[in-house]
Amino acid sequence: MAGASLMATAPFISRHSWAAGSPMQKLQYAGIGVGGRGAYDINSISAHKKVHMVAAADVDSDARKKLAAKAIGVKIFSDWREMLQATDIDIVSVSTPDHMHGIMALSAMNMGKHVYVQKPLAQTVGECRAMQKSAKRNNVIVQMGTQGASSFNDRMAVELVQGQFIGKVTEAWVFCGKSWGDKNPLPNREDPVPEGLDWDGWLGVGKKRAYIEKYYHPKNWRKRQGFGTGTLGDMGCHIFNAMYRGLALTSPKRVRSSTPVPNQYNWTGNERVEYDFPGSKYTNDDLKVFWLSGKQRPPKELTGHIPEGIKYRFGCLLKGDQGLLLLRHGSSPVLLPAKKFVGVRPKKLKPIGHHEAFINAVLDGNRKQLLSPIDYAAPMTEFILLGNIAMQHSPNWLEWDAKQALITNHTNANRNIHRTYRTGWEIMEG
Repeated sequence: MAGASLMATAPFISRHSWAAGSPMQKLQYAGIGVGGRGAYDINSISAHKKVHMVAAADVDSDARKKLAAKAIGVKIFSDWREMLQATDIDIVSVSTPDHMHGIMALSAMNMGKHVYVQKPLAQTVGECRAMQKSAKRNNVIVQMGTQGASSFNDRMAVELVQGQFIGKVTEAWVFCGKSWGDKNPLPNREDPVPEGLDWDGWLGVGKKRAYIEKYYHPKNWRKRQGFGTGTLGDMGCHIFNAMYRGLALTSPKRVRSSTPVPNQYNWTGNERVEYDFPGSKYTNDDLKVFWLSGKQRPPKELTGHIPEGIKYRFGCLLKGDQGLLLLRHGSSPVLLPAKKFVGVRPKKLKPIGHHEAFINAVLDGNRKQLLSPIDYAAPMTEFILLGNIAMQHSPNWLEWDAKQALITNHTNANRNIHRTYRTGWEIMEG
């Protein structure tokens, strides 16, 4: 990857259209992946008054047609690599299946572009490390698309944790009622590729596979090893956020799974992963953090304190030495037992738009306003992905040396830290 001579001054000046003389004085924006979450990201980023959308790319012609019908004047490509080379761009969003996040974001960063990349930041620990280094080397701003991190609910949760309303946290249970798993083997068939779908482009860095109708594209890729990251990878970056930030956690010391080992094609359902974290000033000496998905829930001696009528299908339950804190994904946090916290009034917080904050950070050169910047998002995604590695080597404890990015007690598990891109799919240079 090409190096760069970096300047520490702000604001960030684009190498392209934001420079003096641009007729619009707007950041030129391109979106990779335009359906589903991609459409949401495009709408949110394009709504900023200092953004002008100029290009987009998607391997599916149906998605391209839908965008073209409303995005008049936007150049639309089937190949994101061609788009990056052919168009003057300042900022890029990456809203694709997980296996393409790394190569797309790294390529854009190498070309001097600021990147908004959907969660999980990457598919492997190695990619997380490479992305963090690339952002620093290329002096670009990167925000992970965990919109909830900027929400009132997550920010209030952080205030309650760090205000030590429940005292020192002694254990944490993070849970998700969703299940992106499949215990069945790969179907032994090959279906015709639909007209208008660039299947080779969809596979991208992934291994060559036969097309199977509705098995990968457009949604079920989340269940498939090599393309998605299962329930933990898909939802973990959302649900762990308030706990991880609030408790000021770093890297885990070790991790293990009691989930049955998934088959070589798919992720498993009903995940159960246990992390041992070094403590912080908001915890006891060490902290056990549990991840549960599917039908699993925290132990009844904890959930029994939650009043009937409070829904908590997705969230985190923190046990403190002075009470419990239920962090509900997408809903307000709840202090328990309720009688003890009567009259507690949350601090007033100003609203923050996750996409808007990214744009403003690019314009101002101020990363501090971001709640999922690369230097935070990479370590958080990394520890989540370690849970997936643990599932592949269940039920062993994996001892983690964060400094060396090495599992010290299991040679085979280290093979899951990095990945090899398919021949012909190399990270683009600036």
